[in-house]
Formats: sequence, C-alpha cells, structure tokens
Amino acid sequence: MRFVIQRVTGADVKVDGQTVGEIGKGFMVLVGVSDSDTKETADKMVKKMLGLRIFEDENGKTNLSLDTVGGSLLLISQFTLYANCKKGNRPSFIGAGEPKMAEEMYEYIIGKCRESVPVVERGIFGADMKVSLTNDGPFTIILDSETL
Repeated sequence: MRFVIQRVTGADVKVDGQTVGEIGKGFMVLVGVSDSDTKETADKMVKKMLGLRIFEDENGKTNLSLDTVGGSLLLISQFTLYANCKKGNRPSFIGAGEPKMAEEMYEYIIGKCRESVPVVERGIFGADMKVSLTNDGPFTIILDSETL
C-alpha cells in the first residue's frame, strides 16, 4: 500500500465538472493499493499517517499532527502509484490491486479515517478525477507499507 501525503491549505476533487470532495487545511492523500494488501496493512498505514507531526507549531517546527491543528483529509484512489516503468516507456500496472479488492480497501481506509478525523472527503473510485490543491510548504511524504 502506498500513500502520497501532501500537506495542503486547500484541495478539491471534481468529477464531470462537479466538486465531489473539498477540504481546507489538512492532508490530500493519494491512495494506492496492491493485491497483497490487507486490512491490517491499512490499519498500520492510517495510524502512521494520522500520527505524522508535519504541521508547524508556534516556533515554526514541524511538531503538530493533523488532529492537533483540526485538519481534514481528502482521500483519492490512485492505482498509478503502482506503475512499473522498468521496461520501455509505457508503464505497467500489474502491481496495482485488482479493482474490486482495491475499492474495498479504499472504502475501508475511508471508514478507518472517519473514526478519528471529523472531516474526511473523498474522490470517486475509478472515475476520471481532476484534483486541485495548494501544497503547503511544499510538504509531501510518501508512505509505503513495504518500508514501514
């Protein structure tokens, strides 16, 4: 499982020109699922993400977590995080989770986040989405379950 976490001052996602998810201060997270991922994997990833202290405190140190600053989440499914570009110039996505299973994991992750975070917005799994964000910093963290 892979999360690309961007600290944002605002982010939104549109499908067919309609906003389906929007947040202010918080994390915009691209979520990639592989076939080997489990709910236990998701639990570890969510716990790590929500515990990240990457917001600045009064001294300008990255010392505050999402809950401390009252931040929100925007979670976007992103199978292309499993692109394999070793051969040729056309990426292979064989490492990405099978769609039905990946969608179930995405929904599970959303549910787990909603247990702890008051505002959790989302994209639409499998849709052609247009994501806009203002990366704060910029500050981007990549979490990979293989390295946790």
